[in-house]
Amino acid sequence: MQSILIQNGPNLNLLGKREPAHYGNLTLEEINQKCSDLAKTLEVEVRFAQSNIEGVLIDTLQEAVKWADGVIINPGGYSHTSVAIRDTISAIKLPVIEVHLSNIYAREEFRHTSLISPVCVGTIAGLGWRSYTAALTSLAGILND
Repeated sequence: MQSILIQNGPNLNLLGKREPAHYGNLTLEEINQKCSDLAKTLEVEVRFAQSNIEGVLIDTLQEAVKWADGVIINPGGYSHTSVAIRDTISAIKLPVIEVHLSNIYAREEFRHTSLISPVCVGTIAGLGWRSYTAALTSLAGILND
């Protein structure tokens, strides 16, 4: 069975309360449950992690090499600022899909550039919670190819 880390960055623990016009009304726990339900049908194992701390996100990615076959990451605001997370994704050599709940290209200009995207196999943005399930379906397919 394939194993996938679903990692969430800063402020995603506030989902359901934080700017629902951009991020929707579901909590992170509810999104995780949707992913868990889908993972059963895809016959993949998923593990979840969330941190507001850049170093913890990096440590979690490095640890994932020991057990994960791929990663789905929503780096939040670190998408636009973190060379360190980018370098980690490049170093771990796992297929990674970057996700965003909102359409980062329809928002403030500083959000239009992701430092993370170039080292990922793909990016899914703007589909709300469905960005995660689209990424999970896609990554499971990539791992099975």
